[in-house]
Amino acid sequence: MIRFRIVPRSLFGRMLAIAALSTGIALLFAGVTIGHILERFVTRGLDERLDAQVAVLARAVRPDGSLDRMRAIDLPEFGEPESDWSWQVEGPAGRFDSGTTPPPSISKAALTIPPPPPGRPRNGERPLPLGLGGQQDQQIHPGEARDRRGERLHSRTMDVATPRGTVTITAIGPRRIVEEPLREAMIPLLGSLALLGAGLALATLVQLRFGLRPLRDLRTSLAAVRAGTERHVPDDQPGELQPLVAELNALIDQNAAGLAHARQHVANLAHGLKTPLAALSLKLAEANADADIRDMVDQIDRRVRHHLGRARADATGGARTRTSIAPAVADLVGVLRRIHADRPMTVDIAIPGNLAVAIDPQDLDEMIGNLLDNAWRHARGALSITANPIDGTVRLEIADDGQGLDDTAMAQAVLPGRRVDERGDGHGFGLSITHELAELNGGTVTLDRSTVLGGLLVRLTLPQRG
Repeated sequence: MIRFRIVPRSLFGRMLAIAALSTGIALLFAGVTIGHILERFVTRGLDERLDAQVAVLARAVRPDGSLDRMRAIDLPEFGEPESDWSWQVEGPAGRFDSGTTPPPSISKAALTIPPPPPGRPRNGERPLPLGLGGQQDQQIHPGEARDRRGERLHSRTMDVATPRGTVTITAIGPRRIVEEPLREAMIPLLGSLALLGAGLALATLVQLRFGLRPLRDLRTSLAAVRAGTERHVPDDQPGELQPLVAELNALIDQNAAGLAHARQHVANLAHGLKTPLAALSLKLAEANADADIRDMVDQIDRRVRHHLGRARADATGGARTRTSIAPAVADLVGVLRRIHADRPMTVDIAIPGNLAVAIDPQDLDEMIGNLLDNAWRHARGALSITANPIDGTVRLEIADDGQGLDDTAMAQAVLPGRRVDERGDGHGFGLSITHELAELNGGTVTLDRSTVLGGLLVRLTLPQRG
Protein backbone atom coordinates (compact mmCIF):
# COMPACT_ATOMS: atom_id res chain seq x y z
CA MET A 1 0.00 0.00 0.00
CA ILE A 2 1.40 3.38 -1.03
CA ARG A 3 1.19 5.94 1.77
CA PHE A 4 1.03 9.60 0.84
CA ARG A 5 3.62 11.70 2.65
CA ILE A 6 2.84 15.34 3.34
CA VAL A 7 6.47 16.09 4.15
CA PRO A 8 8.90 14.87 1.43
CA ARG A 9 11.74 12.61 2.55
CA SER A 10 14.48 14.44 0.63
CA LEU A 11 15.98 17.78 1.65
CA PHE A 12 15.54 19.00 -1.91
CA GLY A 13 11.82 18.17 -1.80
CA ARG A 14 11.33 19.80 1.60
CA MET A 15 13.12 23.01 0.66
CA LEU A 16 11.30 23.13 -2.69
CA ALA A 17 7.92 22.65 -0.97
CA ILE A 18 8.67 25.41 1.57
CA ALA A 19 9.85 27.77 -1.19
CA ALA A 20 6.78 27.02 -3.33
CA LEU A 21 4.41 27.56 -0.39
CA SER A 22 6.04 30.81 0.72
CA THR A 23 6.23 32.11 -2.86
CA GLY A 24 2.56 31.30 -3.44
CA ILE A 25 1.52 33.07 -0.24
CA ALA A 26 3.68 36.09 -1.11
CA LEU A 27 2.23 36.32 -4.63
CA LEU A 28 -1.32 35.95 -3.31
CA PHE A 29 -0.71 38.67 -0.73
CA ALA A 30 0.85 40.90 -3.40
CA GLY A 31 -2.10 40.38 -5.75
CA VAL A 32 -4.70 41.13 -3.09
CA THR A 33 -2.79 44.16 -1.78
CA ILE A 34 -2.12 45.67 -5.20
CA GLY A 35 -5.73 45.03 -6.22
CA HIS A 36 -6.96 46.80 -3.10
CA ILE A 37 -4.67 49.75 -3.72
CA LEU A 38 -5.82 50.01 -7.34
CA GLU A 39 -9.44 49.85 -6.24
CA ARG A 40 -8.92 52.65 -3.72
CA PHE A 41 -7.11 54.72 -6.33
CA VAL A 42 -9.85 54.30 -8.95
CA THR A 43 -12.61 54.75 -6.36
CA ARG A 44 -11.04 58.05 -5.27
CA GLY A 45 -11.58 59.44 -8.77
CA LEU A 46 -15.27 58.46 -8.65
CA ASP A 47 -15.62 59.91 -5.16
CA GLU A 48 -14.14 63.21 -6.25
CA ARG A 49 -16.69 63.53 -9.07
CA LEU A 50 -19.56 62.71 -6.71
CA ASP A 51 -18.18 65.02 -4.00
CA ALA A 52 -18.04 67.87 -6.48
CA GLN A 53 -21.75 67.42 -7.24
CA VAL A 54 -22.56 67.22 -3.51
CA ALA A 55 -20.64 70.47 -2.92
CA VAL A 56 -22.58 72.25 -5.68
CA LEU A 57 -25.89 71.05 -4.22
CA ALA A 58 -24.85 72.03 -0.69
CA ARG A 59 -24.39 75.64 -1.82
CA ALA A 60 -27.86 75.59 -3.39
CA VAL A 61 -29.67 74.65 -0.15
CA ARG A 62 -31.66 77.58 1.31
CA PRO A 63 -31.98 78.19 5.05
CA ASP A 64 -35.57 76.89 4.97
CA GLY A 65 -34.34 73.52 3.66
CA SER A 66 -35.53 74.02 0.09
CA LEU A 67 -33.31 73.80 -2.99
CA ASP A 68 -32.47 76.78 -5.18
CA ARG A 69 -32.84 75.30 -8.65
CA MET A 70 -30.96 78.18 -10.24
CA ARG A 71 -27.86 77.33 -8.20
CA ALA A 72 -28.30 73.52 -8.38
CA ILE A 73 -26.07 73.05 -11.40
CA ASP A 74 -25.75 69.56 -12.88
CA LEU A 75 -22.15 68.66 -13.51
CA PRO A 76 -21.31 66.62 -16.65
CA GLU A 77 -23.11 63.24 -16.79
CA PHE A 78 -25.53 64.20 -13.98
CA GLY A 79 -29.15 64.80 -14.85
CA GLU A 80 -28.97 63.20 -18.30
CA PRO A 81 -32.01 61.03 -19.15
CA GLU A 82 -31.51 57.29 -18.61
CA SER A 83 -28.18 58.05 -17.00
CA ASP A 84 -26.76 56.12 -14.07
CA TRP A 85 -25.51 59.43 -12.68
CA SER A 86 -28.08 61.20 -10.49
CA TRP A 87 -28.53 63.18 -7.30
CA GLN A 88 -31.28 63.79 -4.78
CA VAL A 89 -31.91 66.22 -1.93
CA GLU A 90 -34.32 65.39 0.92
CA GLY A 91 -35.28 67.72 3.74
CA PRO A 92 -38.10 69.55 5.51
CA ALA A 93 -39.14 71.28 2.25
CA GLY A 94 -39.55 67.98 0.38
CA ARG A 95 -37.57 65.92 -2.06
CA PHE A 96 -35.64 67.24 -5.06
CA ASP A 97 -33.75 65.18 -7.65
CA SER A 98 -31.82 65.52 -10.87
CA GLY A 99 -34.83 64.76 -13.01
CA THR A 100 -33.76 61.19 -13.88
CA THR A 101 -36.17 59.35 -11.63
CA PRO A 102 -34.09 57.12 -9.32
CA PRO A 103 -34.78 53.42 -9.63
CA PRO A 104 -37.44 52.08 -7.26
CA SER A 105 -34.88 50.02 -5.33
CA ILE A 106 -32.97 53.18 -4.38
CA SER A 107 -34.10 54.63 -1.11
CA LYS A 108 -32.79 56.99 1.50
CA ALA A 109 -32.15 54.09 3.87
CA ALA A 110 -30.13 52.31 1.22
CA LEU A 111 -28.00 55.29 0.30
CA THR A 112 -27.71 57.28 3.46
CA ILE A 113 -25.37 56.46 6.33
CA PRO A 114 -25.97 58.33 9.60
CA PRO A 115 -23.43 61.07 10.13
CA PRO A 116 -20.65 60.39 12.64
CA PRO A 117 -20.25 62.32 15.89
CA PRO A 118 -18.45 65.65 15.53
CA GLY A 119 -14.70 65.34 15.25
CA ARG A 120 -14.81 61.60 14.44
CA PRO A 121 -14.95 61.06 10.64
CA ARG A 122 -15.52 57.52 9.46
CA ASN A 123 -13.16 55.53 7.22
CA GLY A 124 -13.30 56.95 3.71
CA GLU A 125 -14.90 60.21 4.90
CA ARG A 126 -13.42 63.66 4.78
CA PRO A 127 -14.69 67.19 5.54
CA LEU A 128 -16.46 68.91 2.66
CA PRO A 129 -14.49 72.04 1.78
CA LEU A 130 -17.50 74.35 1.68
CA GLY A 131 -20.82 73.74 3.39
CA LEU A 132 -23.98 75.75 4.07
CA GLY A 133 -23.18 79.12 5.53
CA GLY A 134 -19.45 78.62 5.05
CA GLN A 135 -19.24 75.84 7.64
CA GLN A 136 -16.21 73.56 7.43
CA ASP A 137 -17.38 70.79 9.77
CA GLN A 138 -19.78 68.94 7.46
CA GLN A 139 -18.82 65.33 6.75
CA ILE A 140 -19.39 63.38 3.54
CA HIS A 141 -19.51 59.56 3.62
CA PRO A 142 -19.87 56.74 1.05
CA GLY A 143 -22.71 54.33 0.42
CA GLU A 144 -23.49 51.33 -1.78
CA ALA A 145 -26.71 50.12 -3.41
CA ARG A 146 -28.10 48.38 -6.50
CA ASP A 147 -30.50 49.62 -9.14
CA ARG A 148 -33.50 47.72 -10.41
CA ARG A 149 -31.29 45.89 -12.96
CA GLY A 150 -29.07 44.60 -10.18
CA GLU A 151 -26.08 46.74 -11.11
CA ARG A 152 -24.04 48.18 -8.27
CA LEU A 153 -24.19 51.90 -7.53
CA HIS A 154 -21.84 54.06 -5.52
CA SER A 155 -22.99 57.15 -3.63
CA ARG A 156 -21.65 60.01 -1.56
CA THR A 157 -23.97 61.49 1.08
CA MET A 158 -23.81 64.56 3.30
CA ASP A 159 -26.26 65.84 5.93
CA VAL A 160 -26.57 69.66 6.06
CA ALA A 161 -28.14 71.29 9.12
CA THR A 162 -30.65 74.12 8.47
CA PRO A 163 -32.89 76.11 10.86
CA ARG A 164 -35.85 73.94 9.80
CA GLY A 165 -34.03 70.62 10.04
CA THR A 166 -31.48 68.37 8.40
CA VAL A 167 -31.15 68.22 4.63
CA THR A 168 -29.60 65.04 3.12
CA ILE A 169 -27.72 65.45 -0.15
CA THR A 170 -26.81 62.30 -2.14
CA ALA A 171 -24.89 61.97 -5.41
CA ILE A 172 -25.07 58.58 -7.16
CA GLY A 173 -22.77 57.07 -9.80
CA PRO A 174 -22.32 53.64 -11.43
CA ARG A 175 -19.91 51.27 -9.71
CA ARG A 176 -18.68 50.02 -13.09
CA ILE A 177 -16.62 53.20 -13.34
CA VAL A 178 -14.43 51.51 -10.73
CA GLU A 179 -14.86 47.86 -11.71
CA GLU A 180 -14.06 48.13 -15.42
CA PRO A 181 -10.67 49.88 -15.06
CA LEU A 182 -9.87 47.60 -12.15
CA ARG A 183 -10.66 44.52 -14.23
CA GLU A 184 -8.56 45.82 -17.09
CA ALA A 185 -5.68 46.48 -14.72
CA MET A 186 -5.93 43.14 -12.89
CA ILE A 187 -5.55 41.01 -16.04
CA PRO A 188 -2.00 42.22 -16.85
CA LEU A 189 -1.25 42.35 -13.13
CA LEU A 190 -2.13 38.67 -12.68
CA GLY A 191 -0.13 37.82 -15.79
CA SER A 192 2.86 39.70 -14.40
CA LEU A 193 2.52 37.90 -11.07
CA ALA A 194 2.35 34.56 -12.89
CA LEU A 195 5.55 35.39 -14.79
CA LEU A 196 7.13 36.51 -11.54
CA GLY A 197 6.10 33.24 -9.91
CA ALA A 198 7.63 31.24 -12.78
CA GLY A 199 10.84 33.25 -12.51
CA LEU A 200 10.98 32.71 -8.76
CA ALA A 201 10.37 28.98 -9.22
CA LEU A 202 13.25 28.77 -11.70
CA ALA A 203 15.48 30.79 -9.38
CA THR A 204 14.52 28.47 -6.49
CA LEU A 205 15.46 25.37 -8.51
CA VAL A 206 18.81 26.89 -9.46
CA GLN A 207 19.42 27.95 -5.86
CA LEU A 208 18.62 24.48 -4.52
CA ARG A 209 20.80 22.78 -7.12
CA PHE A 210 23.69 25.08 -6.33
CA GLY A 211 23.09 25.07 -2.56
CA LEU A 212 22.88 21.27 -2.26
CA ARG A 213 25.89 20.62 -4.48
CA PRO A 214 28.23 20.25 -1.43
CA LEU A 215 26.09 17.29 -0.29
CA ARG A 216 26.55 15.58 -3.65
CA ASP A 217 30.30 16.29 -3.49
CA LEU A 218 30.36 14.85 0.03
CA ARG A 219 28.74 11.65 -1.22
CA THR A 220 31.38 11.40 -3.98
CA SER A 221 34.15 11.92 -1.43
CA LEU A 222 32.73 9.21 0.81
CA ALA A 223 32.56 6.84 -2.15
CA ALA A 224 36.24 7.56 -2.86
CA VAL A 225 37.11 6.78 0.76
CA ARG A 226 35.11 3.55 0.59
CA ALA A 227 36.83 2.56 -2.67
CA GLY A 228 40.24 3.14 -1.07
CA THR A 229 41.37 5.95 -3.40
CA GLU A 230 41.17 8.54 -0.61
CA ARG A 231 41.94 8.24 3.09
CA HIS A 232 39.80 11.12 4.40
CA VAL A 233 36.97 13.35 3.29
CA PRO A 234 38.36 16.78 2.27
CA ASP A 235 38.09 19.39 5.03
CA ASP A 236 37.37 22.19 2.53
CA GLN A 237 33.60 22.15 3.05
CA PRO A 238 30.91 24.79 3.76
CA GLY A 239 30.67 25.85 7.38
CA GLU A 240 27.46 23.87 7.97
CA LEU A 241 29.10 20.62 6.79
CA GLN A 242 32.48 21.00 8.50
CA PRO A 243 31.32 19.48 11.85
CA LEU A 244 29.83 16.51 9.97
CA VAL A 245 33.00 16.03 7.93
CA ALA A 246 35.10 16.19 11.10
CA GLU A 247 32.98 13.45 12.70
CA LEU A 248 33.18 11.32 9.54
CA ASN A 249 36.96 11.59 9.40
CA ALA A 250 37.18 10.75 13.10
CA LEU A 251 35.00 7.68 12.49
CA ILE A 252 37.21 6.66 9.56
CA ASP A 253 40.32 6.96 11.73
CA GLN A 254 38.67 5.00 14.52
CA ASN A 255 37.68 2.19 12.16
CA ALA A 256 41.17 2.17 10.65
CA ALA A 257 42.70 1.88 14.11
CA GLY A 258 40.36 -0.98 15.02
CA LEU A 259 41.12 -2.74 11.74
CA ALA A 260 44.86 -2.33 12.27
CA HIS A 261 44.45 -3.79 15.76
CA ALA A 262 42.55 -6.78 14.36
CA ARG A 263 45.17 -7.31 11.65
CA GLN A 264 47.85 -7.28 14.28
CA HIS A 265 46.02 -10.05 16.11
CA VAL A 266 45.80 -12.02 12.85
CA ALA A 267 49.50 -11.52 12.29
CA ASN A 268 50.26 -12.70 15.81
CA LEU A 269 48.06 -15.75 15.34
CA ALA A 270 49.62 -16.59 11.99
CA HIS A 271 53.11 -16.11 13.42
CA GLY A 272 52.21 -18.34 16.37
CA LEU A 273 51.02 -21.13 14.05
CA LYS A 274 53.93 -20.87 11.68
CA THR A 275 56.54 -22.56 13.91
CA PRO A 276 54.31 -25.45 15.10
CA LEU A 277 53.29 -26.15 11.50
CA ALA A 278 56.91 -26.22 10.39
CA ALA A 279 57.72 -28.66 13.19
CA LEU A 280 54.72 -30.80 12.32
CA SER A 281 55.76 -30.89 8.68
CA LEU A 282 59.24 -32.13 9.68
CA LYS A 283 57.79 -34.78 11.95
CA LEU A 284 55.53 -36.06 9.18
CA ALA A 285 58.43 -36.16 6.76
CA GLU A 286 60.55 -38.11 9.23
CA ALA A 287 57.73 -40.54 9.88
CA ASN A 288 57.09 -41.04 6.15
CA ALA A 289 53.46 -40.02 6.66
CA ASP A 290 50.88 -40.30 3.91
CA ALA A 291 51.37 -37.81 1.10
CA ASP A 292 47.81 -36.51 1.40
CA ILE A 293 48.38 -35.61 5.06
CA ARG A 294 51.61 -33.80 4.26
CA ASP A 295 49.90 -32.01 1.39
CA MET A 296 47.17 -30.76 3.72
CA VAL A 297 49.76 -29.51 6.19
CA ASP A 298 51.54 -27.72 3.34
CA GLN A 299 48.25 -26.08 2.32
CA ILE A 300 47.71 -24.89 5.87
CA ASP A 301 51.25 -23.54 6.00
CA ARG A 302 50.79 -21.68 2.69
CA ARG A 303 47.56 -20.12 3.96
CA VAL A 304 49.21 -19.02 7.18
CA ARG A 305 52.14 -17.48 5.27
CA HIS A 306 49.73 -15.76 2.90
CA HIS A 307 47.67 -14.14 5.64
CA LEU A 308 50.80 -13.26 7.56
CA GLY A 309 52.07 -11.42 4.49
CA ARG A 310 48.77 -9.60 4.10
CA ALA A 311 48.77 -8.56 7.74
CA ARG A 312 52.30 -7.18 7.40
CA ALA A 313 51.40 -5.28 4.23
CA ASP A 314 48.29 -3.78 5.83
CA ALA A 315 50.16 -2.88 9.00
CA THR A 316 52.57 -0.77 6.95
CA GLY A 317 49.71 1.05 5.29
CA GLY A 318 49.91 -0.83 1.99
CA ALA A 319 47.12 -0.01 -0.43
CA ARG A 320 45.39 -2.36 -2.80
CA THR A 321 47.38 -3.11 -5.91
CA ARG A 322 46.17 -3.09 -9.49
CA THR A 323 45.95 -6.71 -10.65
CA SER A 324 45.26 -7.72 -14.24
CA ILE A 325 42.65 -10.44 -14.64
CA ALA A 326 43.58 -12.04 -17.96
CA PRO A 327 47.10 -13.24 -16.95
CA ALA A 328 45.81 -14.56 -13.62
CA VAL A 329 43.05 -16.57 -15.32
CA ALA A 330 45.42 -17.89 -17.97
CA ASP A 331 47.92 -19.10 -15.34
CA LEU A 332 45.19 -20.76 -13.25
CA VAL A 333 43.71 -22.52 -16.27
CA GLY A 334 47.17 -23.86 -17.12
CA VAL A 335 47.65 -25.16 -13.59
CA LEU A 336 44.21 -26.81 -13.53
CA ARG A 337 44.87 -28.51 -16.87
CA ARG A 338 47.86 -30.23 -15.28
CA ILE A 339 46.02 -31.03 -12.02
CA HIS A 340 42.97 -32.42 -13.85
CA ALA A 341 44.87 -34.00 -16.71
CA ASP A 342 42.44 -36.92 -16.62
CA ARG A 343 39.57 -34.57 -17.45
CA PRO A 344 40.18 -32.73 -20.73
CA MET A 345 38.18 -29.51 -20.86
CA THR A 346 37.27 -26.97 -23.53
CA VAL A 347 37.75 -23.53 -21.96
CA ASP A 348 36.44 -20.41 -23.72
CA ILE A 349 38.08 -17.25 -22.29
CA ALA A 350 36.88 -13.75 -23.23
CA ILE A 351 38.66 -11.18 -21.05
CA PRO A 352 40.05 -7.81 -22.25
CA GLY A 353 43.81 -7.65 -21.79
CA ASN A 354 43.74 -4.24 -20.05
CA LEU A 355 41.06 -5.14 -17.51
CA ALA A 356 42.27 -4.94 -13.90
CA VAL A 357 40.83 -4.95 -10.39
CA ALA A 358 41.87 -3.33 -7.10
CA ILE A 359 42.60 -6.68 -5.44
CA ASP A 360 45.72 -8.26 -3.98
CA PRO A 361 47.10 -10.78 -6.53
CA GLN A 362 47.09 -13.64 -4.00
CA ASP A 363 43.48 -12.90 -3.06
CA LEU A 364 42.48 -12.80 -6.73
CA ASP A 365 44.26 -16.09 -7.43
CA GLU A 366 42.61 -17.73 -4.44
CA MET A 367 39.10 -16.58 -5.41
CA ILE A 368 39.35 -17.42 -9.10
CA GLY A 369 41.23 -20.63 -8.35
CA ASN A 370 38.48 -21.90 -6.04
CA LEU A 371 35.77 -21.04 -8.57
CA LEU A 372 37.62 -22.61 -11.51
CA ASP A 373 38.44 -25.73 -9.52
CA ASN A 374 34.78 -26.22 -8.58
CA ALA A 375 33.67 -25.62 -12.17
CA TRP A 376 36.30 -28.03 -13.52
CA ARG A 377 35.20 -30.77 -11.10
CA HIS A 378 31.51 -30.57 -12.07
CA ALA A 379 31.66 -29.68 -15.77
CA ARG A 380 31.08 -32.34 -18.42
CA GLY A 381 33.54 -30.93 -20.91
CA ALA A 382 33.17 -27.15 -21.38
CA LEU A 383 33.83 -23.98 -19.39
CA SER A 384 33.22 -20.33 -20.21
CA ILE A 385 35.13 -17.46 -18.56
CA THR A 386 34.18 -13.84 -19.33
CA ALA A 387 34.89 -10.48 -17.68
CA ASN A 388 33.51 -7.02 -18.40
CA PRO A 389 33.66 -3.60 -16.70
CA ILE A 390 30.31 -2.39 -15.29
CA ASP A 391 29.86 0.94 -13.40
CA GLY A 392 33.27 1.05 -11.73
CA THR A 393 33.39 -2.71 -11.10
CA VAL A 394 34.49 -5.81 -13.00
CA ARG A 395 32.07 -8.71 -13.39
CA LEU A 396 33.81 -12.06 -13.86
CA GLU A 397 31.50 -14.91 -14.92
CA ILE A 398 32.47 -18.59 -14.85
CA ALA A 399 29.96 -21.04 -16.36
CA ASP A 400 30.09 -24.81 -16.86
CA ASP A 401 28.00 -27.39 -18.66
CA GLY A 402 27.39 -29.53 -15.58
CA GLN A 403 24.14 -30.36 -13.83
CA GLY A 404 24.04 -27.02 -11.97
CA LEU A 405 22.29 -26.36 -8.65
CA ASP A 406 18.73 -25.64 -7.61
CA ASP A 407 17.80 -22.53 -5.60
CA THR A 408 18.15 -24.27 -2.22
CA ALA A 409 21.56 -25.69 -3.07
CA MET A 410 22.75 -22.28 -4.33
CA ALA A 411 21.87 -20.71 -0.97
CA GLN A 412 23.75 -23.45 0.92
CA ALA A 413 26.79 -23.49 -1.34
CA VAL A 414 28.36 -20.37 0.20
CA LEU A 415 28.06 -21.65 3.79
CA PRO A 416 31.40 -22.70 5.35
CA GLY A 417 31.95 -26.47 5.23
CA ARG A 418 28.65 -27.16 3.45
CA ARG A 419 29.01 -29.47 0.46
CA VAL A 420 26.10 -29.73 -1.95
CA ASP A 421 27.76 -32.50 -3.95
CA GLU A 422 29.42 -35.38 -2.10
CA ARG A 423 31.42 -36.46 -5.13
CA GLY A 424 35.13 -35.66 -5.33
CA ASP A 425 37.68 -34.84 -2.63
CA GLY A 426 36.66 -31.27 -1.82
CA HIS A 427 36.10 -30.05 1.72
CA GLY A 428 33.27 -27.55 1.09
CA PHE A 429 35.23 -24.37 1.89
CA GLY A 430 36.03 -23.12 -1.63
CA LEU A 431 32.89 -21.06 -2.31
CA SER A 432 32.62 -19.78 1.27
CA ILE A 433 36.26 -18.62 1.26
CA THR A 434 35.71 -16.92 -2.10
CA HIS A 435 32.56 -15.26 -0.77
CA GLU A 436 34.40 -14.02 2.34
CA LEU A 437 37.37 -12.68 0.38
CA ALA A 438 35.07 -10.93 -2.10
CA GLU A 439 33.19 -9.15 0.69
CA LEU A 440 36.43 -8.13 2.42
CA ASN A 441 37.58 -6.54 -0.85
CA GLY A 442 34.27 -4.77 -1.54
CA GLY A 443 32.91 -7.34 -3.99
CA THR A 444 30.14 -9.93 -4.22
CA VAL A 445 29.61 -13.54 -5.29
CA THR A 446 26.28 -14.71 -6.74
CA LEU A 447 25.17 -18.05 -8.18
CA ASP A 448 22.82 -18.58 -11.11
CA ARG A 449 22.10 -21.00 -13.95
CA SER A 450 23.93 -20.53 -17.23
CA THR A 451 21.60 -19.96 -20.16
CA VAL A 452 24.37 -20.88 -22.65
CA LEU A 453 26.01 -23.99 -21.19
CA GLY A 454 23.14 -25.05 -18.93
CA GLY A 455 25.20 -25.60 -15.79
CA LEU A 456 26.16 -23.39 -12.87
CA LEU A 457 27.01 -19.72 -13.46
CA VAL A 458 29.13 -17.93 -10.82
CA ARG A 459 29.37 -14.12 -10.93
CA LEU A 460 32.30 -12.56 -9.09
CA THR A 461 32.04 -8.74 -8.90
CA LEU A 462 35.15 -6.84 -7.80
CA PRO A 463 36.04 -3.13 -7.57
CA GLN A 464 37.91 -1.68 -10.52
CA ARG A 465 40.71 0.86 -10.43
CA GLY A 466 42.23 2.96 -13.21
